[in-house]
Amino acid sequence: MISQKENQPINLLSFPSAWNHLSFPSKLPSKYLKIALFVKKWPHRSLAGGLERHALTLHLALAKRGHELHIFTTSPSNSSFPRYPMSNLYFHLSKPTAAGYLDQAIVWKQFQTQNSTGKAFDIVHTESVGLLHTRSRNLTNLAVTWHGIAYETIHTDIIQELLRNPDEQQTYALTERITKVVEEVRFFPHYAHHVATSDHAGDILRRIYMIPEERVHVILNGVDEEIFKPDPAKGEAFKQKFGVAKSRSLVLGMAGRLVKDKGHPLMFEALKQMLMENGTFRENTIVLIAGDGPWGDRYRDLGTNTLVLGPLEQAQLASFYNAIDIFVNPTLRAQGLDHTLLEAMLSGKSVMSTRVASITGSVIVSTEIGYTFSPMVVSLKNTLYRVWEDGRRVLEMKGQASRQRGLQLFTATKMAAAYERLFLCISNDNSKREDYCHYQSPFN
Repeated sequence: MISQKENQPINLLSFPSAWNHLSFPSKLPSKYLKIALFVKKWPHRSLAGGLERHALTLHLALAKRGHELHIFTTSPSNSSFPRYPMSNLYFHLSKPTAAGYLDQAIVWKQFQTQNSTGKAFDIVHTESVGLLHTRSRNLTNLAVTWHGIAYETIHTDIIQELLRNPDEQQTYALTERITKVVEEVRFFPHYAHHVATSDHAGDILRRIYMIPEERVHVILNGVDEEIFKPDPAKGEAFKQKFGVAKSRSLVLGMAGRLVKDKGHPLMFEALKQMLMENGTFRENTIVLIAGDGPWGDRYRDLGTNTLVLGPLEQAQLASFYNAIDIFVNPTLRAQGLDHTLLEAMLSGKSVMSTRVASITGSVIVSTEIGYTFSPMVVSLKNTLYRVWEDGRRVLEMKGQASRQRGLQLFTATKMAAAYERLFLCISNDNSKREDYCHYQSPFN
């Protein structure tokens, strides 16, 4: 992964691989940063998507490291805003636009007020287009984290068209998507630095969007390793609580939004066929489903082989992962890096997912970790049968390998350390840039 000729340090800004592969010091930095974050919505309880969960995990970790965080986000309409026992964490709330986005004029005024109060911001960070490019173009100390870009979504559009029922109206998503890609190629350069959450997205930003390599950095998503970890006792208690019989020799698990683009029509049809055609599979298998959405009721129609649990808090999710034998992510979305896969891996579980580049390039990189399938019913069924035939012992071995990869790359600690180093490197303070922008392996 890293070759350092004659112990020469690496220029981090040009490092082509994920920064998660590097080992940064765990000691607190000698310099504390004043950081501004723009994020459309701050997560509330279990109601959070991947972008919001990333914002929460990363910036709470940075605050715990001593940095001063100012978060510019929308105020919730029907719930109270969460409170945190940190004196260096500040929220600047504003009413969302009719479409649910940050009102750029209001948040920019809030930002300018805080930027002129005390010292100026060392770093400006935006989760996707929380801060629009029209405001960002003159900020050299800005980094944007992309959780999905239009070019990746073309693969999703192709899959959706192939799976479209003949009686469904054909969409023109692909044509519209090409236009969106061209728009992004034009305005992305207005952001100073770009963070890709998968190796595949980093490659696209460099090759297709033609952003100079020293402005593109790959930092894989991370999840809290103190919450998501193996705990067989919790798993057994969870199964007992929800009445999962010990005779079930295979417990499949799914989590997240139960909607079409997460692949649930595909998974529903595969399970329906397998439960009808194979009595032994029907007797021995149960599927635990954490989340909500329109496909929850459809899964309930499959009878006692499925158990729809609704949305779960993080602590409940940790027990859920420990209760299953393998985690299945049938997503049709080719963009981003799904947190549920990473949570399952850190919990010591084998994983199974759709064969899209962000997942096969960064997560399920070999059969030692798990299984991948094409987004077609036949391929999904064949893979589920292979999982069933491999059995619990093989899945446990894959789960151990899965956890090892998770600990190496996908912990919140790894992610926060990489972002902290990037922020120190590109901050407004040039006095120590050479120190922070170069990496010397501790193993040399």
